[in-house]
Amino acid sequence: MGDDGGVAADKKRGTQTVRDMVLSLAVILLAAGVIYQFVPHDEDQGDGARRVDYRVEVNTARRAAPYPVAAPEGLPRDWRPTSVHYEGGGPDGAAWHLGFLTPGEEYAAVEQSDARPGPYISDVTFGAERTGRTQRIDGAEWVRYEGRKYDALVREEPGFTTVVTGTASFAQLAELAAALESGTGTTSPPASPTAAPATA
Repeated sequence: MGDDGGVAADKKRGTQTVRDMVLSLAVILLAAGVIYQFVPHDEDQGDGARRVDYRVEVNTARRAAPYPVAAPEGLPRDWRPTSVHYEGGGPDGAAWHLGFLTPGEEYAAVEQSDARPGPYISDVTFGAERTGRTQRIDGAEWVRYEGRKYDALVREEPGFTTVVTGTASFAQLAELAAALESGTGTTSPPASPTAAPATA
C-alpha cells in the first residue's frame, strides 16, 4: 500500500510540473505579444505605425560615431520615423539606422557605416545592384541601385558610406536624401529642400 501511495504522489507532482510549465509558457507568450506591439517593424508597419522621436539617438550617435551621422531636417510631418538605432562595434562597423514610413506607407531608411562599402550596401539594400546612373542632390552625387526588394541612393565618402534605401520611389528616396544634415546638436525642422532630377 505504501508503494501505491508513492506512485500516486509522483503522478500528482508530475501533473503539477506540467501544469506549471504550461502556465509559464502562456505568461511568456503573452509578454512576447505585448513587447511585439511596441517594437517598430519598419516597412511591415501599416497605418498604425508608432512614431519615434529620434532626436536623442541622433545626438548620441553623432558624439560616438567616427563619421558625420546624417539625419533629415524639415521632412513633412507625414513622414513618420518608426525605428532608430546606432551600433558602434557590430559586424557592419559603426552602423547608424533611421527608418521612416512615407506618406504613401512605403518604407525608406537612412543607413550609414564605416564598414567595407560593397558588402554593407548589399546587406542594407537586400542585394540591390548598381545601375551606373547617378543623381545629383543638393550638389552631391548619389549612385542609383535597383533591387527586387529595395532600391537605393548611395553616396560613398572617404571612410564611410551613406545609403538611402527602401520600397519608396526614387523621388521619395531623393526627398529624404535632400533633407539629410550632418553634424552635432539637436535637429530642427527647416523647410525640406528639393531634389534635382536623375541624370544618365
